[in-house]
Amino acid sequence: ALARCLDDAGLPKGVLQIVFGVPDQVSAHLIASPVIRKVAFTGSVPVGRLLSQRAAAGVKPITLELGGHGPVLVFEDADIDAAAAGGAANRFRGTGQICISSTRFLVQRSVYARFAEQFVAATRKLVVGDGMDPATQVGPLANPRQLEKMEALVADAVAQGAKVLTGGKRIDRPGYFFAPTVLAEVPMSARVMHEEPFGPIAVLRPFEQLKDALAEANRLPYALSAYAFTRDARTVLDVGDGLEAGMIGINQYRIIATELPFGGMKESGHGSEGGIEGINHYLTNKFISQA
Repeated sequence: ALARCLDDAGLPKGVLQIVFGVPDQVSAHLIASPVIRKVAFTGSVPVGRLLSQRAAAGVKPITLELGGHGPVLVFEDADIDAAAAGGAANRFRGTGQICISSTRFLVQRSVYARFAEQFVAATRKLVVGDGMDPATQVGPLANPRQLEKMEALVADAVAQGAKVLTGGKRIDRPGYFFAPTVLAEVPMSARVMHEEPFGPIAVLRPFEQLKDALAEANRLPYALSAYAFTRDARTVLDVGDGLEAGMIGINQYRIIATELPFGGMKESGHGSEGGIEGINHYLTNKFISQA
């Protein structure tokens, strides 16, 4: 459908091509071809590693936009209402199947209870339903595998002592629907603290000091998006310097603009999409010296 829109808009023939088939076979054939001079991929970390190896065999540049496990740092001086309401909307947008979704909400202990109450209340108000219905705010998961993964992550966390503040189970209706879920008191050994859920699960954890929040935010190999809420200018600078993430939102969850770079660090990939930084990856620099 997207290709048809571009074709209808007058995009020259051959500029955009879509290939259907077994992904592994398609990527192996295309990346090995001498016709292909640049590779860009958006997807999971394991597949990104594989494609990076295939591109390296031909010494071809590759842009990788991979997984995330977005931390949100909420400090005691923040606008708690905005952080909680916006956080719920951001977390469950796209049913959590967005790489820059906020996942781990790290909240300073003095305001943790207040934030949790407001976050859960905002989550419960979300309308789950058919994605074609304008009233729907949270749609279905992409496939049955994701539905099973959500159940497994919640069951694992609960078995280790986590509390389900809301949701926690599939919705009894046709389709791959899972209730927007908020987990608290999740032990560090739980899978959801290490694996990207890529679904409607949010984790709430309290912290004491800035250094503790940064340590948890940077603990994972993911470093795509991160967010922070505070009114203190010094904290803003410390968070901006200390967070390991390619994109950071301060007092807001909107971090995407076509004219700005989009990309991560560490195992979340390298290179950027969007902005001049994204275009540069498709250019070749030449130095010509004439006497």
